[in-house]
Amino acid sequence: MDTRRVPALVVLVLLCQDGSLASQFPTQLMIKEWVDQMQRELVSLADTASAGKILTQIFLENRNLYSVEPNDAEELVARAARNIEQLLRKRSATLEKLATAAENFQMEHQWKDEFEDDDIAYYNAKDNLETNVTEGKRHRIRPDFKEDPSFKRLTDHNHTAVHIPTDIYDGSTIVLNELNWTEALEDVFKKNREDDPTLHWQVFGSATGLARYYPASPWMDARKTPSKIDLYDVRRRPWYIQGAASPKDMLILVDASGSVSGLTLKLIRTSVSEMLETLSDDDYVNVVYFNTRVKKTACFDHLVQANMRNKRMLKDAVQNITAKGITNYTKGFEFAFEQLSATNVSRANCNKIIMLFTDGGEERAQAILEKYNADKKVRIFTFSVGQHNYDKGPIQWMACSNKGYFYEIPSIGAIRINTQEYLDVLGRPMVLADQQAKQVQWTNVYLDALELGLVITGTLPVFNKTMTKDDKNGEHQNQLILGVMAIDVSLDDIKKLTPRFTIGPNGYYFAIDPNGYVLLHPNLQPKNPKFQEPVTLDFLDAELENDIKVEIRRMMIDGEIGEQTIQTLVKTQDEKYIDRGVRTYTWAPVNGTDYSLALVLPKYSEHFIQAKLGDDMKQAMSMETIQLEKFDEFGHTFIAPREYCKELKMSQNNTQSLLDFNQYIDRNTPDACNVSLVSRLILDAGLTAELVKHWKEQTLDGIVARFVATDGGITRVYPRSAAEEWTENPETYESSLYKRSLDNEIYIFTAPYFNTEGREPGSELGVLVSRSVDVDIDEVKLKPAVVGVKLNITSWMNSFINATLKVNCKDEICGCLRNDKYVDCVILDDGGFLLMSNQDEYINLIGQFFGEVDPVLMINLVNTSLYSFNKTYDYQSVCDPEKDSKAAAGPRSVYVPSIADVLTIGWWASSAAWSMLQQLFFSLMFPSLLEAVESAEEDTQDAMFKESCITEQTQYFFDNDERSYAGVLDCGNCSRMYRAEKLPNTNLVFLITDAKATCLSCDPRPLRQAEQPSEGPDPCELAQNPRYRKGPDVCFDNDENEDDSDCGGGTCLSPSLWPMLGLQLLLLCLITSLQCS
Repeated sequence: MDTRRVPALVVLVLLCQDGSLASQFPTQLMIKEWVDQMQRELVSLADTASAGKILTQIFLENRNLYSVEPNDAEELVARAARNIEQLLRKRSATLEKLATAAENFQMEHQWKDEFEDDDIAYYNAKDNLETNVTEGKRHRIRPDFKEDPSFKRLTDHNHTAVHIPTDIYDGSTIVLNELNWTEALEDVFKKNREDDPTLHWQVFGSATGLARYYPASPWMDARKTPSKIDLYDVRRRPWYIQGAASPKDMLILVDASGSVSGLTLKLIRTSVSEMLETLSDDDYVNVVYFNTRVKKTACFDHLVQANMRNKRMLKDAVQNITAKGITNYTKGFEFAFEQLSATNVSRANCNKIIMLFTDGGEERAQAILEKYNADKKVRIFTFSVGQHNYDKGPIQWMACSNKGYFYEIPSIGAIRINTQEYLDVLGRPMVLADQQAKQVQWTNVYLDALELGLVITGTLPVFNKTMTKDDKNGEHQNQLILGVMAIDVSLDDIKKLTPRFTIGPNGYYFAIDPNGYVLLHPNLQPKNPKFQEPVTLDFLDAELENDIKVEIRRMMIDGEIGEQTIQTLVKTQDEKYIDRGVRTYTWAPVNGTDYSLALVLPKYSEHFIQAKLGDDMKQAMSMETIQLEKFDEFGHTFIAPREYCKELKMSQNNTQSLLDFNQYIDRNTPDACNVSLVSRLILDAGLTAELVKHWKEQTLDGIVARFVATDGGITRVYPRSAAEEWTENPETYESSLYKRSLDNEIYIFTAPYFNTEGREPGSELGVLVSRSVDVDIDEVKLKPAVVGVKLNITSWMNSFINATLKVNCKDEICGCLRNDKYVDCVILDDGGFLLMSNQDEYINLIGQFFGEVDPVLMINLVNTSLYSFNKTYDYQSVCDPEKDSKAAAGPRSVYVPSIADVLTIGWWASSAAWSMLQQLFFSLMFPSLLEAVESAEEDTQDAMFKESCITEQTQYFFDNDERSYAGVLDCGNCSRMYRAEKLPNTNLVFLITDAKATCLSCDPRPLRQAEQPSEGPDPCELAQNPRYRKGPDVCFDNDENEDDSDCGGGTCLSPSLWPMLGLQLLLLCLITSLQCS
């Protein structure tokens, strides 16, 4: 049955309910006549007023001022890939030099148990800039900081900086020795910077947690972030995890027998959450718990990729583990080995690990371990959790007999360090492989901790090359990894190698890594400023997914070269609309890396205009038209804020930018600028000035303004007074209106932005109408500009109503009378936004999504296929967390937990708890640490608790060529009839319906189009059908020469129990006294 036609039975019911109304309702033929008249008037007005054909003629008449050049996609991709390869190869060579130097410095270092005051001097990156905190402190220096534009912060290129995690004592012997030998890296860092001034951060991350980086820069600039609390540990950064060990397949096995209850279970929950934080997107994980049976914590049937969503789900699920029954290690291990041996699911296919968290027991599970792990291919790490008297021997044996390590976690203070130490064990095969493992790896994209923005990082492990000696093996090669050397590469530097302004506003480059995550893409715009969160946007989430893109993604991950032209849905810049477009994807690998680069071009961007103006032409034809004093003559002129010249900084104020641009061009030779960009800007200024001269000869009613915008970066609004309310982006490459106009061969009507708080008094309400300018030269189609008008709402409303009026009207509906009580008439655009109505109350809602104005009707328009919709998710959003009803009193804005909080281990697992524990715990020993807490300002909570989230948004669009639609809204005791007709050559649809006020009995909640928080797609379903990815080609997980005799059991890895308990009680008393004060 055709759902777009009114079913006969429904019409019959309607006739029975109100015989006169059905006969009065306009026929579809009559509505078509109205719509054709509206369309003729609108298109005629837009054609005449915008004069797009005149601009086409102006371009053709001035062919001598420019040439048409091809965009050879294959060559462009190959050239950009080579340039990126050269940049990263250069950084790789620097890394190799640094790693070799570090290994040599450590070999030459003589261990000391004690140091004199003048033996060590370093800058502690956490020293407060505002006070002389170095005074009276051993080993400290104070750099001379200056603002550094390349790093966008204070730096000192004469020193390195050292960051030491809050939970590590900076006066310990091991830290002092580390400070001593790493000091020599400073000269190597400096030499590298001298050889290559474009280098960004050079970092050595030590396995002890110490990080030394160059140039020196304060970790926290108290002037900008006075309340920033430091939870940074270099060993938990994505680049360190990737560089320190090969990828991991990890099964976390939790003992949930009855003895594991109360405090012990809460410690295990927190420990598992911390363990999950040591995994990256290259790893796979699952968490199960067992007693006499094995149960999944979450819905995952197998190991899943350790991405943010899966880890978050596992963390939440772990909190629901309950303890009962008796322990059966055999059942638990049997399930774990089966999970790790599964071959029909995606895995890391490298280090296989079982992490057992238990309170201990008598069983060794020897038979099951010998059955499944005779070859010791699976490492087993065991954790004795809680304060108890159980025999630890059996679980220590499990680790020692399976190339793992045994750890004790008696209290909260031991969790963080003991859940990351296992990386040292995984690093042993890499150290033994030596040069084979010396391969530079490039990370996924992430936010730099020192505010450089989005970066990728090259990493290289640094090995302990000294010999060690013991009774069992005599003198042999040390197996310890010293740390990871890293160099950052800003994505801005990579973008500079992918030219932008010749491929058109809808052309773009993108690059992906082996996980399918983009490191370059116009939609890669993370909103979360917190560097702790990784930036993982899949290519198929950055764009609207289809089967062909799935295959393109697979081929790019596999390093293939290819090209494909497809028809695809395109989400607009403002994320409100969806257009159809034809795009050609061309891709190739970036040799020497795991990355792949692609270029996407629409058909009309396969060629571009190259201006070839001489100095005389600049002066005579164009430059004077962008002078401020010429705005009355040529309209208000905006120029896109591009990097026209290296020393010319574009202001946020367009007027100032124009002044600076004109003065700079007058003073400097073309050699100081990007000649191509400047020439195109000046060319477009001259050609659009000729169009404005034509506009001035016309006098037309019904329009507020006319405008023209170009690829070259010129936007003119005429008359100049209309520019006061011009809100479109002057950068045409970022303008949704401009880019939409290029992708459509019709007039695009765009409503003003609707603000729920109301529009400013006196603002001129208008609808923008735009269309691309087509220029055909030697069978090449170009779209170098967009022209348009701003319609006066009042004039359009009168024209709209007049087009529907019926002469000699008797009993019928006489058209769309203004404020008619019985009929609502509206015009919507292709996204479902309100543009025009016969009702004054609706005029004030112009720009609002119609699903919020008349939800019943909008839902029916979707059901009858007038509108299709597409739901998209944004994985880069931030949201306010749910408010906690508990409010604790405390000094200033520092969060102070209640007694119930402190007694709940769940609270200790939170970021706030870790922060307070670390700050207050260490302040008891080192009073300076308390200064950070005492200096907290009122915005502390906002900065600390803003969190990443998923949002969803629904875009509506026309998905077929059908023009006419009709239907009945059945609301039970009343109904409403409607008819709809699309306006040809526009993105509009006309609707006439029985007035909303005549039938209010079915009034559902508003249909939302705007972005709103979401749970996102079901992770359980995603885990069943994971997207294709590719792991590293080389894996270092086993070595027959590995010495696994050091497998834990000593006291060095566990904080002393009674001092820890005492300090925690002291902390509790301190917090309690704060609450009472």
